[in-house]
Amino acid sequence: MANNFGKLRDLVHSLEADFEKFYDKGNSAAGTRVRKGMQELKNMAQEIRAEVQNTKNSATGDKAAAPAAKAAPAKKAAGAAGGAAKKAAPAKKK
Repeated sequence: MANNFGKLRDLVHSLEADFEKFYDKGNSAAGTRVRKGMQELKNMAQEIRAEVQNTKNSATGDKAAAPAAKAAPAKKAAGAAGGAAKKAAPAKKK
C-alpha cells in the first residue's frame, strides 16, 4: 500500500510544472498533459480504492464471517420497514 501512495504522490508532483505552464502561461500543450495526468490519477485512485476495500473485506471476513452473515438480513428487513414507515407519514406543515 505504501508503494501505491508513493506512486500517487510522484504523479501529483510530476504534474505541478504542467499546471503552472497551463494556468499561468496559457500553454495549451501543458493543459493536455494535465488532463492526461488527471485521468491517470483517477485510474490510480480507483485501483487504490478497490485494494483498500478488498483488504478491509478480507480482514472483516476473517474475524466475524458467521455473525455478519446472520445480521445482514435482519438489518435489511428493519431498514426497509423503517423506510416505508417514514415515507407513509410525512410531516405536517404548520
